[in-house]
Amino acid sequence: MSSLTVSTVNVNGLRAAAKKDPGFVEWLASTEADVVCLQETRAEADQLPAEVVSPEGWHVVLVPAAARGRAGVAVYSRREPDGVRVGFGEAEFEDAGRYVEVDLGGVTVASLYLPSGEVGTSRQEEKERFMEAFLPYLVKRRREVEECGRELVVCGDWNIAHAEVDLKNWRGNRKNAGFLPEEREWLSRVFGEAGYVDVVRSVFPDEVGPYTWWSYRGRAFDNDAGWRIDLQVATPGLAAAVEWARVERAAEHGLRWSDHAPVTVCYGVG
Repeated sequence: MSSLTVSTVNVNGLRAAAKKDPGFVEWLASTEADVVCLQETRAEADQLPAEVVSPEGWHVVLVPAAARGRAGVAVYSRREPDGVRVGFGEAEFEDAGRYVEVDLGGVTVASLYLPSGEVGTSRQEEKERFMEAFLPYLVKRRREVEECGRELVVCGDWNIAHAEVDLKNWRGNRKNAGFLPEEREWLSRVFGEAGYVDVVRSVFPDEVGPYTWWSYRGRAFDNDAGWRIDLQVATPGLAAAVEWARVERAAEHGLRWSDHAPVTVCYGVG
């Protein structure tokens, strides 16, 4: 049996992440992943150096937002994709740099950057509209891929901590975006109604975290006061084929090239 190793990370600005030493370029050169999904790239192709936009050995699908300097997703794959789709059919988010899918053999890999939101602002309203439109798409998309004998994994920054074990200070964040009851219920519907599997949680069912994002403020990273918001959410057939999963937390604060850590999963497919 062959395998497919998929990694996902919010780079918090691809230009900045690439300039750090060590940074994204060094990480990409060392990763064992076959596919890398990026979020919050915030860059056009002409703003990036060659080693980022066209690194040797990689096929790159870069999807910037129409609003320059905002959002942006990308997929790096070692094999050329059989197909690419941008957006999920909702006009408001079609050119928002929030979603892209690539077909790689029998697996479709998607990179998702769900809006972060902010309670009491238009940003939260945008997040709610995105969620309302995206759930039916996930239901439909699962049915489509499974009818074709394929699998799907949606990787990315979902900007929601699902349960109390998914963030350190859950008591203090119950009224904040990312841990609101309605957001958590929506994610429960992704796993229940739509039938997808939170892959890392399936591997570590009883573990606190493992966290994937830590604020740059204070000593959040040193104290491991983080959130688990970067997920790989897969169709059940693919989730059942997981061989291992890990969060690539930096060894120390000074070695971080993003406020997020890569989430890497190996699937036994083929």
